[in-house]
Amino acid sequence: MQEAVLSPLATWQNFYTIIGSAAATLTGLLFVVMTLIAGVRERRSSGALGAFTTPTVVHFGAVLLVAAILSASWQALWHAGLLLSWWNLRSTRSSLHRL
Repeated sequence: MQEAVLSPLATWQNFYTIIGSAAATLTGLLFVVMTLIAGVRERRSSGALGAFTTPTVVHFGAVLLVAAILSASWQALWHAGLLLSWWNLRSTRSSLHRL
């Protein structure tokens, strides 16, 4: 009985391991960078710090999202391809809009 319940969850074990460790690593890296920048912040304006911090957080989040999509236990690979294509088009449109 328990094997029937745990069987569908077994395929998700790698997903949670990879995404959890990646999220923790990226969060830790952001704290390290912010700590290192804290001393430099006095010489620069807070606007300059925000200008460099926001894209970094967005890119880290994008990498985490792509890792989550590729690590998920999909029934068919075209689902992941469709989701990644949608993300690519959305990101491209957003980048072109800023120009």
